[in-house]
Amino acid sequence: DQPRKAIVYLHGTSGASGNVTISQPSCTEPVFIEINVVGLTPGKHGFHIHEKGDLTDGCASTGGHYNPDKVSHGAPNDQVRHVGDLGNIAADENGVAKTSYSDTVVSLYGARSVIGRAIVIHAEVDDLGKTNHPDSLKTGNAGGRVACGVIGIL
Repeated sequence: DQPRKAIVYLHGTSGASGNVTISQPSCTEPVFIEINVVGLTPGKHGFHIHEKGDLTDGCASTGGHYNPDKVSHGAPNDQVRHVGDLGNIAADENGVAKTSYSDTVVSLYGARSVIGRAIVIHAEVDDLGKTNHPDSLKTGNAGGRVACGVIGIL
């Protein structure tokens, strides 16, 4: 199979914007995710792939976390997690979040491909399913949605 690459242009209602690139050399290799976002409040923000690439009602219409296995929310390195559970990104004192990492669960290939779905940045820190909050095992209790964009193939 050919290498695949996708791009997400993130926009938010509070001034957050940026882009995410996702690349995958082949269907058997991890994805590489590069994040560059500005306009966030300083601190950690939940960072997830959501079910739908529907922005008709802004970030609110992207559905829940992409979870084809119908399992509990978790951290990126947990055995049990949503496909869309990408943990947190950290914005510095200037509101800039710039980072990159690999993920072995997300894919740009096959029936579980994330192409056409959405990436959402949340207002609060994702607790990674580790607290007693009622939303912890569903959403990581990461709060409202501050920026989002559709994952498009390049």
